Amino acid sequence: MTETFDGDWLDLREPYDAAARNVALAQQLSAVLPARPRILDLGAGTGSLLRWMAHFIGRAQAWTLVDADPELVGRAFETIAGRALEAEWTVTWPGRKTLLVHSPQGAWRVEALVADLREAPDNLPLDQVDAVVNTALCDLVSEDWVQRIAEGCAEHRLPFYAALNVTGRERFMPSHPGDALVARGFARDQLRDKGFGGTALGARAPAVIAAAFEAHGYTVHRAPSDWVISRRDAAMAAEIADGHARAAMAHERRGRAKLLDWMVDRRAQAGLLRLSVRVGHTDILCLPPEKG
Repeated sequence: MTETFDGDWLDLREPYDAAARNVALAQQLSAVLPARPRILDLGAGTGSLLRWMAHFIGRAQAWTLVDADPELVGRAFETIAGRALEAEWTVTWPGRKTLLVHSPQGAWRVEALVADLREAPDNLPLDQVDAVVNTALCDLVSEDWVQRIAEGCAEHRLPFYAALNVTGRERFMPSHPGDALVARGFARDQLRDKGFGGTALGARAPAVIAAAFEAHGYTVHRAPSDWVISRRDAAMAAEIADGHARAAMAHERRGRAKLLDWMVDRRAQAGLLRLSVRVGHTDILCLPPEKG
């Protein structure tokens, strides 16, 4: 079974994802897409990547949101429609499973595909889209999975965009005696099998993606996209600290007491607006070779 995510956590992290993703790479992707691009979003969750990237594409576009969790897919449609209505845009449903958002820049057609990404790309409509995108996905997958996706994209000459891949560089401020133990345990957790057929890539994801696509003649562009959580962002800072500590506990059993102390201290600091966090990420854009 692949890793699953809570919709409330995805909602909490959405503004930080939006602030972190690299604008230049999004604009670069938009520039190579056709007049009305069709986008395939893998592991789409609640649709946050669409809500961010659609504005950079800035014209009529069609999205297929792919996720294994039908509840998240339903939440994605509700959230996309709700945000559009808040902006006073018209929303229509031409079909039971199709949403149209009538933005000032053109209509966004949104459909969904409930699919197990472990089977990708065999269960994906790569012959019917113009780009494959994802966010916070590729550090969960295996090297074999990336190789298969690269082959599928290369067969159809599709750009591949992966946002928010972890780099393994996290910093909690102020410093704490338990930081090194937390970092070690969290790094070990990032490499466990997340259900994609082997060891998860973790911080190796950008390098593995680049190598896989370069082998097919792609040009690869990278850009930093770190999360920056200020002391005022108490809820997010506390959530990240909890997540790091709990992940570390699964691998540093002898250090459990020290990890619990770290988590309690970090929660207290967050509550007092004294905890800030920086989590390293990298965005990567792989563009196919021009037709000869």
